[in-house]
Amino acid sequence: MTGERPRRIAHLDMDAFYASVELLRYPELRGRPVVIGGGRNAAPEMLADGTRRFARLRDYVGRGVVTTSTYEARAFGVFSAMGMMKAAQLAPDAVLLPTDFDSYRRYSRLFKDAVLAFTDQIEDRGIDEIYIDLTDVEGESRELGERIKLAVNQATGLTCSIAIAPNKLLAKIGSELDKPNGLTILTSADVQARIWPLAAKKVNGIGPRASERLAGLGIDTIGDVAAADLGLLQEHFGQKYAAWLARISHGHDERAVVVSSEPKSMSRETTFERDMHVRRDRETLTPALSRLCERVAQDLERKGYCARTVGIKIKFADFKIVTRDLSLPHAVTSAQEIRRAAGECLKRIDLDRRIRLIGVRASSLARPQEGEFARLHAQAELPFDEA
Repeated sequence: MTGERPRRIAHLDMDAFYASVELLRYPELRGRPVVIGGGRNAAPEMLADGTRRFARLRDYVGRGVVTTSTYEARAFGVFSAMGMMKAAQLAPDAVLLPTDFDSYRRYSRLFKDAVLAFTDQIEDRGIDEIYIDLTDVEGESRELGERIKLAVNQATGLTCSIAIAPNKLLAKIGSELDKPNGLTILTSADVQARIWPLAAKKVNGIGPRASERLAGLGIDTIGDVAAADLGLLQEHFGQKYAAWLARISHGHDERAVVVSSEPKSMSRETTFERDMHVRRDRETLTPALSRLCERVAQDLERKGYCARTVGIKIKFADFKIVTRDLSLPHAVTSAQEIRRAAGECLKRIDLDRRIRLIGVRASSLARPQEGEFARLHAQAELPFDEA
């Protein structure tokens, strides 16, 4: 129990995590636009003089998506989940590197272990970010944040950005305010000055489509949301979502840091920059779904679970959400198996409208037992390709 102490929640986000890990391996690329997401053919070539020849994004051919990019590449508009061919148009001279998830998982464990030296009240939000409940940790917030940042840097050689705030909502927003290598301290008194001027889409939960609909009502910033008539919000977004908008726009969030080590499910989803047409945007949809399956498989492997149920989530342009689940005869853990099951789920959804979001979920989790996994032999075919 925390008694009468005010809540103090931190959000720690590693800076351009995958790219930063690669820059430890290839320090000569620091300060240059670098994109992570290539295949094995993107591996650097060691030359006779001891230097390396790196692949360029302009030479990429395929349907892959960007895993991440350095801040220099982001300056050209290249961000994660973007199609690689589109990224090549924006930054053709950027260096292309393959992904190395074994290294990313190792550095993920290192930074999380460093934080465990301060408290075990940690909510794992993925390979590169965590929430930390610092309510009962002694020390002034700024000094404590500096100590955590230093410990992470000493353990990994990498930088992170931390925000410490009264709740998860403000901490999540705050960790983006002073990136990279930032430390942000927010209180409830800072909401009007520091949070309200931000674009509404900065709130996790206000996606591009919702942001577009808000803009159509003349609501562009978080402050605009706070000042909006509740009836107007209810008319356009429904009672539940409107109430949530009103609450978060004033910085209110009562969610606890969830420390449970036994998750009920693991999921990944992506919201597209624009509504996707099933046939015309197949080259974006297919690799995006495959990538989600890969990320779910990585999460299962990293945390030591297998799944007996795989589900798919589709949010259409009209905000209608459809989900389908498939219970499997054997537990699965590989990306190929998850991909196959997700494809079967998709066949049960009428894809007659544009798609805004897709998600993949693994549930009915269990610790793997010897002999439990049955490997499927055929390569999965995705309905996006069949449409």
